[in-house]
Amino acid sequence: MSRIAVLGAGAWGTAIALSLCRRGGHKVSLWAHSESEARTIDSARENTLFLPGFSLPPDLPVTSNTDVIASAEIIVSVIPSEFLRSTLTRIRSQFHNGQFIVSATKGVEKGTHARMTQVISNVLEPAGTLVSIGAFSGPSFAVEVAQGQPTAVTVAFSDFQVAHFIQQEFGSETLRLYTSSDVIGVELGGALKNVIAIAAGIAVGVGLGHNSTAALITRGIAEMTRLAVACGGNPQTLAGLSGVGDLVLTCTGSLSRNRTVGQALGQGRKLPEILESLGGKVAEGVLTTRAALELARERNVEMPITAQMELILEHGKDPKEAIRELMLRPGKVEH
Repeated sequence: MSRIAVLGAGAWGTAIALSLCRRGGHKVSLWAHSESEARTIDSARENTLFLPGFSLPPDLPVTSNTDVIASAEIIVSVIPSEFLRSTLTRIRSQFHNGQFIVSATKGVEKGTHARMTQVISNVLEPAGTLVSIGAFSGPSFAVEVAQGQPTAVTVAFSDFQVAHFIQQEFGSETLRLYTSSDVIGVELGGALKNVIAIAAGIAVGVGLGHNSTAALITRGIAEMTRLAVACGGNPQTLAGLSGVGDLVLTCTGSLSRNRTVGQALGQGRKLPEILESLGGKVAEGVLTTRAALELARERNVEMPITAQMELILEHGKDPKEAIRELMLRPGKVEH
């Protein structure tokens, strides 16, 4: 039996905790960033704000006490990218050598352009904490994972044996894990697809059809792969669950928050109003867009879809004009 602490009591963190409890054989805790949030969820035995309709099992404690971090052997980090560094800095004294940290946050940090595993490493290693850090990503809507619908994702650690260990500890009849040693590719696939999903939502919002969505998905994976490879990732990773798989889901599924944001933008709504309507839920693609584009410029990688999303999100560009400019770019060879 492993002691597992899930950090982050949003929809995704709660769904992962429920999946691990359903699997059995572990002592799982769900950690919330504030005492009031933990108390609200624990007293209701349901995450009424972020994942309503799913009762928490009696043996799943919800707490803001950092003791659950210190006692855990495996830690699943589901803290939003915007708050990851500051939160870990506050609680880093609870981590200790030998722990396994699985990052399930999909994003690129603003300013540093760091992947989430890099942020975790940057916070913990200067404090002398030696842990194994990997990534967990793939096509996985939180609601469907909570429902127990069959889901497949990728878990990546530079040490393949650790990836296999997490595969064995997390895998169940409803959650299938594939292993990888390509942490870079898995993380960037999970982060960048959110940007393309905003574009796909915009296409729907302005009234475009299936042809346009298919083109965005296909050319989106092309620019995602270019950047991942430039950063040291394997192109084959982007053809897998954490690349194409997650991209297709997020670009076409109505449960996608990033696609929802894009659709509202395409309909003419303003970004602050759209984000406010999410009720505290995070659309990681909004923050990732600028960070990804800056990273691409550092690596001299062309990302035309991402560039247009940045203009829409940051400068209020007309989505229809952005689509027009994408269509009128000079002709290219596909490969």
